[in-house]
Amino acid sequence: MISEVMMMKIILILGSIVGPALMMILQMKWRKLQTLFNFAAILSALIFGNIAALSILEIIKDNTVFMTNIHGIFLNPFFLFTGAYLGLYLLYILILRTFNAFT
Repeated sequence: MISEVMMMKIILILGSIVGPALMMILQMKWRKLQTLFNFAAILSALIFGNIAALSILEIIKDNTVFMTNIHGIFLNPFFLFTGAYLGLYLLYILILRTFNAFT
């Protein structure tokens, strides 16, 4: 029987393969989705960057630089979701550029 941790690892790995491939297929079928994916990436980058910057600013302000407070950022669901989307988007863009180089 597969443990919960192993199942989560499998889901994460499959998601990083299936997600960008699905994005590629969908944007080939409906070109306007490419614009939506780009807009979502811009929005995600803004949210992701601002959460990171504000967290770092708070840590510097509180003078807890050498503590593990920065790891609390990983508890923020917006940070995790936007970071995950940016990871999928990066892979999607790499697939798109590679595909366009061969056509």
